[in-house]
Amino acid sequence: MNSAFETTPLVSVIVVAADSGLTLRECVGRVMACSVPLELILVDNGSADGIPQAIERAMQHESRLRPVYNHANLGFGPAVNRGAAQARANVLLILNPDCMLDDASLRRLLDLLKAHPKAGVIGAVVCDEQGQPDRASYRRDPYLKRALRSFLGQGKGVNIGGEMPGEPVQAEAVSGALMVMPRVAFEHLKGFDEEYFLHCEDLDLCRRARDAGYQVWLAGDVRVLHGKGGSSRHRPVFVSWHKHRGMWRWFRKFDPAARNPLVSAVVWLGVWAHFLLKIPGQWLRLLRRRPAPAASDA
Repeated sequence: MNSAFETTPLVSVIVVAADSGLTLRECVGRVMACSVPLELILVDNGSADGIPQAIERAMQHESRLRPVYNHANLGFGPAVNRGAAQARANVLLILNPDCMLDDASLRRLLDLLKAHPKAGVIGAVVCDEQGQPDRASYRRDPYLKRALRSFLGQGKGVNIGGEMPGEPVQAEAVSGALMVMPRVAFEHLKGFDEEYFLHCEDLDLCRRARDAGYQVWLAGDVRVLHGKGGSSRHRPVFVSWHKHRGMWRWFRKFDPAARNPLVSAVVWLGVWAHFLLKIPGQWLRLLRRRPAPAASDA
């Protein structure tokens, strides 16, 4: 056991797994390879793949790994909240199980947090395997008017167009795939709103952080590989349901347009009509990904 990590860590990394697949092993391995004093709180949301348990067995002598087992899928935000309640560090890093963190990126994020004492949330530019940034890394509040402009391709919408910044900039919202927060800010905000199950809870947290007087920053010079949902690909309709449910909750909480009953009714119909229209394509893509049955020798 490495005594260097028996003292209070600088950062508590919280990873939530839910049948996240083999990428979870790599994610954990990358975090544990960092030289920054840290602890990794691995919160398992009732996975059936056995990978969190296998990671625990393989690292049974590693004091920095702290597994937390939920015996059901509580949702992303509730699981992070339970992980944060176990954290010992003054800094939290919320990391998706398909995000690949490295030591240099972690150190840069911690330096930015130190340089901006009013920061409540710091995100990074999450990229796909081709290095293309996810536009969700740098967003604005998804007001109805902005969402309509995005849909129609007119003016400034929810995603901020143009080149992704190459330096730190203030933002309205960053991706929940990677978030660094002072623990005091997380606790002041009472963590994630647990009424969201999956999706939009990051938008909610960023909005509440700004409303509470904190700043939200995007570390434009930090690029992190994000595999885009290992567990989500196997349950596209389930994920889509909760994404649309989250969109509706955010609208009801924060958009002034929700005060108009007629507008609210139209938005409700639009959200769920969009959900229903997406189901056939999601099922078709799922069927195409399934392996073909083995040929008979007969």
